[in-house]
Amino acid sequence: MQQADEVSSDYKVVLIEDDDLLRHSLKQALSGAGFETFAFEQSDLALEQLPSIQPDVVLTDLYLSDKDTLDGLKVIERIREVDPELPTVLMTARGSIPIAIDATRKGAYDFLEKPFDKNHLITVIRRAAAQRRLTVENRNLLQRLTFAAGIERILIGQSAAMQALRNLILRIAPAPANVIILGETGSGKEMVARCVHEFSGRQGNFVPINCAAIPETLFESELFGHEAGAYTGAAKQRIGKIEYASGGTLFLDEIEAMPLHLQAKLLRVLQERQVERLGQNKALPVDLRVVAATKVDLKDHSAQDKFRIDLYYRLNVATLKIPPLRERREDLTQLFAHFLHEAALRFGQPPAIPDREIQQQLLTYDWPGNVRELRNVAEQFQLGIPVSIGQAEAPVAPQSLDEIIAAVEKAVIAETLKRHDGAATNACNELKINYSTLYRKMKLYDMDLSDYKKPAEQ
Repeated sequence: MQQADEVSSDYKVVLIEDDDLLRHSLKQALSGAGFETFAFEQSDLALEQLPSIQPDVVLTDLYLSDKDTLDGLKVIERIREVDPELPTVLMTARGSIPIAIDATRKGAYDFLEKPFDKNHLITVIRRAAAQRRLTVENRNLLQRLTFAAGIERILIGQSAAMQALRNLILRIAPAPANVIILGETGSGKEMVARCVHEFSGRQGNFVPINCAAIPETLFESELFGHEAGAYTGAAKQRIGKIEYASGGTLFLDEIEAMPLHLQAKLLRVLQERQVERLGQNKALPVDLRVVAATKVDLKDHSAQDKFRIDLYYRLNVATLKIPPLRERREDLTQLFAHFLHEAALRFGQPPAIPDREIQQQLLTYDWPGNVRELRNVAEQFQLGIPVSIGQAEAPVAPQSLDEIIAAVEKAVIAETLKRHDGAATNACNELKINYSTLYRKMKLYDMDLSDYKKPAEQ
């Protein structure tokens, strides 16, 4: 029986039986086998509770009491209207077998003829529950694959870093956890935040605020709202961004710019799930998820008394790090083509075709402005404006394909070594090459491993 407990401990069973003694006996047997069992005397109460219980199996008697408006067959019909894949097992008395067989044709998973052996009951229920879990897992997998196809059209790129970012977003989006997005200027932090919201299933608004763009004198009113007459100039009531984001997602961009005294008020909102407008004594309940974005290390800011450490921990349930463009050069061509297509649609033009010179500049430039800078270059190129990428105003001497690939390969190796502080083993693991290959390529490109180590390690 211990083994059954381990196998069945997370399965849920809804039991519908009007006989008090039998209901109690069945619940005891199922609970003893490790099933979480919810027993009901009447079917209407059981059906009402199905959405909140989310059972794996329903076990019902075929004939219920005269007080019940439904019998077992009607219960099956009602369940199939809501969830056709939820298995239902019928219990029948002798003489009702033809009806039970007909019920299985109509969707019942199985039937048990009374009196039945308790071990047989447990075997049937466990088999039905296992099938249900497999069905749900397959459904969830299909949903994740559908989401994945959608997110790939928003966060573009086939580099390992972007695939990992998309997968992490899809994992954390459905959970109601607060998120910090860490990324350089122009890396697409708001786009990532919108993906977290869109794939979360939350039905409310996505409400973005740039904390660096709001004057400090207006910040509190903008965030928390105010009542009419709360201060000079407050002629009418205003709903704040926090209240407006209830049921959805509040996106706080450049959160490091939020004044410290407002950080304390925001922390209280997150702790108590309530907000008070300025000039109001009544707290209003709010249900929101906060996604904050920053380009700085908030923990370092906290050590310098520039950011509240308690707010940092409240927000940092999950962290999404956006890789800069220079660390995913293999995505540049695809991204540039995408931005060209967008620009062509907006300007009502056929998409421009990048020549070898522009492609060479794309792949060898470091893109400090990241995706935002790349989009700007694509729009200029689409409009026929002379493009100058970085310091490349002067014409660049044409290079062969091999020379372009070599330049990109050297840049990728250099960035990887820099990221791992010259740790060759870690760099090899990320690049999926062996040490001899790394050594050979570094020798080819006249690279020295010591150039990438921290000063203390040299």
